[in-house]
Amino acid sequence: MTNWYSLFFLFWIFAFSIHSDQKKNLDTLILPSNIINPCYTENNTFQAGEEIVYKVYYNWNFVWLSAGEVTFKVNEVGREYHLSAVGKSYPSYEWFYKVRDRYDTYVDKTTLLPRISIKNLEEGSYSLYDRTILHQNDGKATILRGKTKESAKQEEMKIETCMHDVLSIIYHTRNIDFKSLTPGNSFPIKIFMDKTAYPLNVKYLGRDENKHIKGEGKYKTLIFSPEVVAGEIFKEDTQMKVWVTDDQNRIPVLIESPVSVGAIKVVLKSYKGLKYEMTARLDK
Repeated sequence: MTNWYSLFFLFWIFAFSIHSDQKKNLDTLILPSNIINPCYTENNTFQAGEEIVYKVYYNWNFVWLSAGEVTFKVNEVGREYHLSAVGKSYPSYEWFYKVRDRYDTYVDKTTLLPRISIKNLEEGSYSLYDRTILHQNDGKATILRGKTKESAKQEEMKIETCMHDVLSIIYHTRNIDFKSLTPGNSFPIKIFMDKTAYPLNVKYLGRDENKHIKGEGKYKTLIFSPEVVAGEIFKEDTQMKVWVTDDQNRIPVLIESPVSVGAIKVVLKSYKGLKYEMTARLDK
């Protein structure tokens, strides 16, 4: 199992695509970009001080193992939000695979588009440092990338304008007006990750008014199914499901997906500093 960070972004992921050489399923309505604007996002769902923690479970030989935790935080830095995600494996899991991953993204408060995206990964014997500056108006990215920060080399790449990264896309999609969607609708999103632009297609499946979340109780939820990157971690026909609170906060409470070997669950553990009262929880 390599690049465990991909499993963290089972997390709300409205993030992960199919490769461009794969054929997309065209039997659902793809909403036009003027309904979901990738270049401008009015933030109506989160605030500085928000902190959400998830537990990651891995199914191995029919046994569910508590693999680790991911903590997402929002801080305020001048005219930007500093978004961070830190993933750590539990000591009891590290005989199998040790993870110390950190993501940091600085986004414009007005558009929620990222200016700087930093990824620092330590996963088993694998390590990666990637610091990308996205020049949104100029259509280019300056990338400092290598096994470590000290050995990283710089290069420039052309990118499309209005490009999100793997963290900013999470907070962008939380602000989509889901009232405009009906079950079966899909919407396109794109991210820039690992020197590659990925076109995303996320399908809205409908509502679950009484979803039980282990250790947390029952929630009113919206359900989505993002397409995934077929390859080392996901098979081509993998269907990932994401349950999101059906309230003004729109935070993910559960993600489930099979992987090439076993299955993954990402489950809400705790939250604080939400912008709105949590009204989706049914049994407080």
